[in-house]
Amino acid sequence: MVSDILFGQYIPTGSFVHGASPKLKIISLFLITISIFLIKNPYLYFYYIAISWIILRLSRLSADFILRGLRPLILLFLITFVINILFAEGSTVLWHWGIITITREGLIQGFNFFMRITLLVVFSTLLTLTTSPIELSDGIEECLHPLKYVKFPVHEFSLMMTIALRFIPTLVTEIDKIRRAQEARGANFSEGGPMRRAMNFIPILIPLFIISFKRADELAIAMESRCYRGGVGRTKYNRRREGFSDYAMFAIITASLFPVLVVYFNNIIKP
Repeated sequence: MVSDILFGQYIPTGSFVHGASPKLKIISLFLITISIFLIKNPYLYFYYIAISWIILRLSRLSADFILRGLRPLILLFLITFVINILFAEGSTVLWHWGIITITREGLIQGFNFFMRITLLVVFSTLLTLTTSPIELSDGIEECLHPLKYVKFPVHEFSLMMTIALRFIPTLVTEIDKIRRAQEARGANFSEGGPMRRAMNFIPILIPLFIISFKRADELAIAMESRCYRGGVGRTKYNRRREGFSDYAMFAIITASLFPVLVVYFNNIIKP
């Protein structure tokens, strides 16, 4: 199940979404993230599910493929959902037993948190699946370009973010290899209570840290051997310019966020 994590992977299909401007895709994700946290009507979550499905079809990716990638995170989503239900304050009590109290407000808060996190993971995964690491690095650098005027290391920051995203599937693969190796030596990661299972993962974490530092050192040596000295004076072999199709896609995504903004400001203005 660990190997099913899709975040950070790139799946080229040659679709319209894959060929779109990485800068505009990153800006679109930023706008979608803000609008998701502005949702006041729960029905709008299903509206965003429809948008993600449309983007998925345009990307020529399978819905089962995305759902399989969400499986490893279901337990985390459910835990956050239950925590919000149990600890959210509310006046409308639906069920009470001992120190456990479930309120209507807690259910709504738990549902909102669950849907927001799920949608953010889905849209972020769609970004990495449809954008190569090089394009993602260039897109982040272009989005942060104004910060260069205040001496912010934009190129180094974008490269660091891209390497971190790219290493996620690599580390996931290493976790699976270490787990299989430990099981071959007799380790059992499914026995005992929650505390015991957490302790059983220590033999995985220690080799994982060692492998991570080793890969980071190998990457640094490889970059130095290719005379990498940061972003000062660097040029690009391929300089991408946004076309009509890029701005058309960006306009469509921006327009799709309009209903959420209407509902949000309508609730604020309403007496």
